[in-house]
Amino acid sequence: MDKFFGFIRDNPMAAVIVAGEIAFWVFIVAGLVTRYLLRRRRTSVVLLALTPVADLLVLVATVVDLSHGATATSVHGLAAVYLGFSLVFGPSMVRWADVRFAHRFASGSAPVKLPKRSRAKQRHEWREWGKCVLAAVIAAVVLLGLMLMVGVPARTDALWGWFPRLGGLVAIWFATGPFLQLLSTKDPARDGVNS
Repeated sequence: MDKFFGFIRDNPMAAVIVAGEIAFWVFIVAGLVTRYLLRRRRTSVVLLALTPVADLLVLVATVVDLSHGATATSVHGLAAVYLGFSLVFGPSMVRWADVRFAHRFASGSAPVKLPKRSRAKQRHEWREWGKCVLAAVIAAVVLLGLMLMVGVPARTDALWGWFPRLGGLVAIWFATGPFLQLLSTKDPARDGVNS
């Protein structure tokens, strides 16, 4: 734990990213508590709509830091990746939390779990992988934007290292998501012949 806090202390941008993630979840929990326990629907909509503000603050802090002469580190790159993935996956994370909160505190329907070896699960995996690709593209555009803004290649070398990481993440997500699901999905036509 001391290493973590030492890292945060020595890397202010890491602290900003951690604060952004905490703020994201605080807005979600506050919005859901307001909606289901306090029965204040309008207020909850406002709180849930504020979740992208956390992403915006991370981006602003990154831009300000780099525009004031900081040399980009891998943490600045992480901020770009965080932004891309949070923008793309944020709404579905809010829906995920909303369904579970409604079920637990407001007699809502239980979350639906897709059968592991089904066509619906396969479609879900392809959709999630597509979101991963979109998030990686957004992160790459933000990284390029940061490099152009700084305009000094020597100060942005660390950002280049994120492009192969993004490619690797997309490839791993494909292999462990849609491709693996494709291999394990039952073929209904073949099942009918074998039975």
